[in-house]
Amino acid sequence: MAGRQGAGAIESQAEKKTEMAAEPDSTLLTKPNPEATNTSAAPPATVSEYEKKKANFMVRTFWTLVMIAGFFAALLAGHIYVVLIITTIQIISFKEVIAIANIGSRARDLRFTKSLNWYWLATTMYFLYGESVVYYFRHIILVDKVLQPLSTHHRFISFCIYIFGFVIFVTSLKPGHLRFQFSQFAWTHMALFLINIQAHFILNNIFEGLIWFFLPAALVITNDIFAYICGITFGRTQLIKLSPKKTVEGFIGAWFSTMVVGLGLTWCLLRSNYFICPATNLATSILQDIHCDPNPVFIPRTYTTPEFFFLPPGHTVSITVAPMYFHTLVWATFASLIAPFGGFFASGLKRTFKLKDFGDSIPGHGGMTDRMDCQFIMGMFAFLYYQTFIAVRDYNPGAVLDMLVTGLGVEDQAHVVKGMLQIWARDGVISPTAAEQILNILGDNLASVSHHLTE
Repeated sequence: MAGRQGAGAIESQAEKKTEMAAEPDSTLLTKPNPEATNTSAAPPATVSEYEKKKANFMVRTFWTLVMIAGFFAALLAGHIYVVLIITTIQIISFKEVIAIANIGSRARDLRFTKSLNWYWLATTMYFLYGESVVYYFRHIILVDKVLQPLSTHHRFISFCIYIFGFVIFVTSLKPGHLRFQFSQFAWTHMALFLINIQAHFILNNIFEGLIWFFLPAALVITNDIFAYICGITFGRTQLIKLSPKKTVEGFIGAWFSTMVVGLGLTWCLLRSNYFICPATNLATSILQDIHCDPNPVFIPRTYTTPEFFFLPPGHTVSITVAPMYFHTLVWATFASLIAPFGGFFASGLKRTFKLKDFGDSIPGHGGMTDRMDCQFIMGMFAFLYYQTFIAVRDYNPGAVLDMLVTGLGVEDQAHVVKGMLQIWARDGVISPTAAEQILNILGDNLASVSHHLTE
């Protein structure tokens, strides 16, 4: 037994030695080999990364210059070329957004799925462009025998076109694909609202005068540039989790920078009738001599402060400036504090679908939607702000009076007069007592007129 155990021990020791000889020493695996760790192999990877960044920078810079040159060339060539740019942006942005939720394998199994997306786009653009053309160029449309019926019945025609597509959509519904088809329907209409309807207001800004289009767009671009510069210079505090690179310091710094640049741009644009005059002919270009009655916001006014307590008695401070400068400060504030949230919304949408960019329409810049996400909401704000606070309503008193006399009865005319008296009394044009006396006289006379009409 002992002999066998001893022999077994000898054999086990021999096997261990054999295994140790066969297996490499672990210390040799961890010990650095001077030949294997030659640092001369590292630079090629570094150079490759550098060349990649350099090539991307060159492509990005080249297409940036191309876009800037193309934009200013269209801007100076005339309104129609700017409209073509807006149209192109709408179509490309719509294509990118629709592609996000379009599952190709399922879409190919269903008839009309992709075709209907483009049908909705064409229908929407026909309606919106028609609304703008009819409103701003009625004096041209109404005298044309072909366009006049299309203008008169434009909204009904647009509705019929939409209903036709709606019927096609309902008849194409297929059991087993209903969730996908209805999600496509909802997604398409969301894209039409966020892109095309907002772009419609940008189109109207162009017709009202190029300053209402160019200035808001320039303010957004300026804010984007200075947000980047201020952010990398002294940005420390993260602004929003959806965009980790956005900082509070860059956000605030870009706000003040945008206001300063906006005032400078306004000073330049006010000196050109080409920018401040509304469009009366789509063939207008900067080479033509344009004249118009300027909007009152472009005419300097004198503003006088009250007698503040810190000023000597009887002293005030006066400043003469065009009101447009104050409106520019409001626009610059919106472009800096609100419009970026359009970009944050787009960032959240991309994160939802795990995308870096909406597409690759612009080499080096990603998709068209990536560049226009803030412009759409800014253009809509500019139009609504202009229509609310700046636009001048030029109504012909004679035409209004003719409409009242020929289109309204005596009692309806009296209601109009009553409303005007109440407004005048409210605004201090006449005293409330005088307004009440006139209303009483008017009421008595109307009673007698109504009595005669019923006999």
